[in-house]
Amino acid sequence: MVSEKVGGAEGTKLDDDFKEMEKKVDVTSKAVTEVLARTIEYLQPNPASRAKLTMLNTVSKIRGQVKNPGYPQSEGLLGECMIRHGKELGGESNFGDALLDAGESMKRLAEVKDSLDIEVKQNFIDPLQNLCEKDLKEIQHHLKKLEGRRLDFDYKKKRQGKIPDEELRQALEKFEESKEVAETSMHNLLETDIEQVSQLSALVDAQLDYHRQAVQILDELAEKLKRRMREASSRPKREYKPKPREPFDLGEPEQSNGGFPCTTAPKIAASSSFRSSDKPIRTPSRSMPPLDQPSCKALYDFEPENDGELGFREGDVITLTNQIDENWYEGMLDGQSGFFPLSYVEVLVPLPQ
Repeated sequence: MVSEKVGGAEGTKLDDDFKEMEKKVDVTSKAVTEVLARTIEYLQPNPASRAKLTMLNTVSKIRGQVKNPGYPQSEGLLGECMIRHGKELGGESNFGDALLDAGESMKRLAEVKDSLDIEVKQNFIDPLQNLCEKDLKEIQHHLKKLEGRRLDFDYKKKRQGKIPDEELRQALEKFEESKEVAETSMHNLLETDIEQVSQLSALVDAQLDYHRQAVQILDELAEKLKRRMREASSRPKREYKPKPREPFDLGEPEQSNGGFPCTTAPKIAASSSFRSSDKPIRTPSRSMPPLDQPSCKALYDFEPENDGELGFREGDVITLTNQIDENWYEGMLDGQSGFFPLSYVEVLVPLPQ
């Protein structure tokens, strides 16, 4: 452009038909690129699955070398979850049996979704990707080459009289040759766009087939669940009959705790009268905090079951640092900090209000 302005002579202009054709090709290229991206996103919203879908070799899939696209469908994951919990609930549970039915249907939906992904990839995504990577790329190459030859011709045309006429004639021939090649490639693309219509039709056919099969699977599942509800409502309800209570032996009078170990009754208030008189008193081996700071004494052994809990033995004196709620304290013992239940300890020095 700069050389054209500086030279003073007007550059060679391309005709309106050529420009219109070039504009249509440009719009087609943008449409194909965005529709491709949105179609893959529609099939697989998960970015990791989208990446695997774009790399899917549909030829090997169609030949039966592999049975799935290589990534899990959300329907399949849901189905596996339902089946796992259905088995845990067992055959005597109405909900468990229903979960098994639903889980199997979800797994069937996942298989149908696998087929949809493979079908769309083969008959819609791959052809459009080929259009982008081959035909449209080739057109862009021809247009770029044409622009270079146009500038070369205009440069030599401005030097007419200073260069041999044969050189100018060759530059014109090359320019016209490139223009014809570019026009032909753009014309062929635009005239055969019915191929893209056919590919779009294949996408819709695959979606229809998927939804038909999905409707059939879900209709069958709905009927199974309704039948289970009818059967359950027709069965007489089982009444709850509590088992007769076994007599509770308090044991000898001196065993005021009923003969049960103290560790099984964490909610009993701390008192020496609740301990067996012949039980040896354990001397704590851990360091004891001074009793002028908030502290408590362990009534029972406490084994932590979760991260953040503080374990201790009967008789340990624990420094109180915080009360989490009405049931849990936070404290420190031998440099370890954690949570523990209020029912396992006797408060010696309470936390300040």
